[in-house]
Amino acid sequence: MSTGKYIGRVLVVDDDQAICEILRAQLSNEGFDCEVALSAEEGLSMLRRDAFDAVLSDLHMPGLSGLDFLAAARRERPHVAFLLVTGEQDVRTAIQAMKSGVSDYVVKPFKGETVLRSVGQAIEKKRLEAELQGYRQKLEHMVEERTRQLFSALQEIEITYDSTLEALGGALDLRDSATAGHSIRVTLYALTIAEAMNCGEKQLRELARAASLHDIGKIGIPDAVLLKAGCLTAEEQAIMRSHVLVGYELVSRIAFLAQAAAIVRAHHERYDGAGYPAGVSGDRIPLGARIFAVADTLDAMTSDRPYRKALSFEEAMAEIVAQSGRQFDPVVVKAFLSVPRHVWSSIQTGSLSVGRPRPRAEAVAMPEQRARPD
Repeated sequence: MSTGKYIGRVLVVDDDQAICEILRAQLSNEGFDCEVALSAEEGLSMLRRDAFDAVLSDLHMPGLSGLDFLAAARRERPHVAFLLVTGEQDVRTAIQAMKSGVSDYVVKPFKGETVLRSVGQAIEKKRLEAELQGYRQKLEHMVEERTRQLFSALQEIEITYDSTLEALGGALDLRDSATAGHSIRVTLYALTIAEAMNCGEKQLRELARAASLHDIGKIGIPDAVLLKAGCLTAEEQAIMRSHVLVGYELVSRIAFLAQAAAIVRAHHERYDGAGYPAGVSGDRIPLGARIFAVADTLDAMTSDRPYRKALSFEEAMAEIVAQSGRQFDPVVVKAFLSVPRHVWSSIQTGSLSVGRPRPRAEAVAMPEQRARPD
């Protein structure tokens, strides 16, 4: 007896009209909305035109076989439940068909309750699969959205960190008025050289952070030493040099600044091993520190100091070339020389600042003359 409740829409495909009508009557009586097709071709046409929850197809039909029909039908309606009607001698074929995606099979001669149960179970299985797929897609979408939000938040935090470091570098410059603006300029000099060496974004980020913090250890240097206008005594030089290790100790305590801390510690090392605090040489010095050494020296030589006037850019360039292989890494010096003069000028004059796009380096000629070392 019919439940009076719609359960699902079923398409019966069989070349035997009597079987089609029997199945339609049984299914309709139990609340299914049932349509029939007397050939595989007609069944495909109906599937293209209308939506169904299940297809119940005979295995043997003239023209297109039941298996070929089901394969074509699944391409048209992949989310529909497909069932086979077969004789006892074809059970093995039906089982093979189930391995390729057929939901179930019904053996002739069949009982009405068997067909109803199989169709109902197949539709319910497909419904649950569709719900699971929808849930999975929703979950994937939620994960993607949360990932985007987390990535955006991390970017905001990183920007805040970097802005804080830049501000701290500026505050250090204000204490040492002789080098006002030094941190920003040396950061841009170092990044420009690093870009000319095709350093990756991670290396550029670490270098920028180290450049902002390279002199943070000077907060522990007494003003009498830090701001002294004349030459430092040997004792005062030792005090001044201590800022490297003080800075390293401060920066290395912050996990995300671990790589930057290594550059801070080594930024006064020399390529020939005559630097401090460890006297390491060559490739044992972090690449960022070797790049920074050229940038730092360039800014120091082209800035006015209490004990001397600034050198011209050409004089500073010649001195850096003269110290290639001694104070500086020759590879870094080569990259420095590859950057056009106007790029350095834009940094010196302040027309290029941290956070703005920097021109990529282009090849320039090696200077033919060297200025006398300071």
